[in-house]
Amino acid sequence: MSAVVRAHHIFREALRMVAISEYFRSPTGQALRPTLFGFAAAIGLVTAPAYAQDEAAAPKVSVAAAYTQDITDEAAFIGRGEAIDKVSIVARVGGFLQSKQVEDGSSVDQGDLLFEIEPDLYQATLEARNADLDRAEAQLELAKLELARKEELLRRDAVPVSERDIARANELVAEADVKAAQAAIQQADLDLSYTEIHAPFAGRIGRTEISIGDIVGPSNPPLVTIVRESPIYVTFSLNEKQLITVLEQLDQTTASLAESGQSPEVFLELPNGTPLDEAGKIIFVDNRIDPLTGSITLRAQFENAARLIVDGAFLHVRIQALEPTPRVLVPQAALQRDQRGDFVLVVNSQQMAEQRYITTGEVVDTAIIVLDGLQAGESVIVEGLQRVRPGVAVDAVTASESIGD
Repeated sequence: MSAVVRAHHIFREALRMVAISEYFRSPTGQALRPTLFGFAAAIGLVTAPAYAQDEAAAPKVSVAAAYTQDITDEAAFIGRGEAIDKVSIVARVGGFLQSKQVEDGSSVDQGDLLFEIEPDLYQATLEARNADLDRAEAQLELAKLELARKEELLRRDAVPVSERDIARANELVAEADVKAAQAAIQQADLDLSYTEIHAPFAGRIGRTEISIGDIVGPSNPPLVTIVRESPIYVTFSLNEKQLITVLEQLDQTTASLAESGQSPEVFLELPNGTPLDEAGKIIFVDNRIDPLTGSITLRAQFENAARLIVDGAFLHVRIQALEPTPRVLVPQAALQRDQRGDFVLVVNSQQMAEQRYITTGEVVDTAIIVLDGLQAGESVIVEGLQRVRPGVAVDAVTASESIGD
């Protein structure tokens, strides 16, 4: 009970004793009784509101102290999955599609047979080129024999020099014909090999838009797209302030950041909000900052063992600071909001409730980071907020659960 209330009680008791004493000493005590009762009632009306006001000005509330905790700051961005290898398979020779060896959406290994184009025409062409080579080699042999005869006759002075020169030229032409025939065989052999289409790398194929019997060729649309799913890139942008902070902490340059073993780890949140259970590594930093966005492009590589990162998918990217920073935190139960923003009710040294607007950061479990407006150690009201308004005295008790221990 406060001093004001005790004084009111003492004053009321004194008046009551005086009234009783006067009543018994007065011969007209009977006549004074109504007056004394009215006087006592008046005293009650004067003192009761004061007592009620004092009680309302000091409601009981629970408080918790703002505390400091080392927090590893994070920066969040929007990134996009990009396959390291992605190619549209196009037929390199024309013809009827003879077979399709894989199902849409299936995974393949490097070298797996995907499609076959009718090979008969190309097999026949290869055999024809082999025959051309045989003919050219025979002509070369004949030209060599003719040159040998002309040189022998020339030594006997039986033929003019011009005939020997013609024979030599014929031999050179025959040699060129042999080389041309060999090159034609190589081309025909390549064309024949192109009738079998193999996977250039391990990955997963997409949907095919063709059927067996369709005519395919270099001028036709791609047969299918194949994408390497593991490992995979995630590309995102970092603003210049964050970039400089990272470079200063690591004592690196943009050129050496991707090669540094101390580069910050990159974490992902999948489109459904689930964190990816693996960290990525920065492998590329662009050589310029985009003047329109004030950001620079970075690329991180993820193993993507579970194949949860899909080429073209938009993802939430988080980069953690290399070292933790002390931050002030308060329980989320203390946080209130009005048109001006977030605020808490602080119990000051006079045990009065004080409204304090704050700047908040990330949520950490059941607490929230306070970036500005509150110091560690200050007490904030966490229970009984509905009974308190700024500027009134409160009867503060520590919250039952310790925060930040």
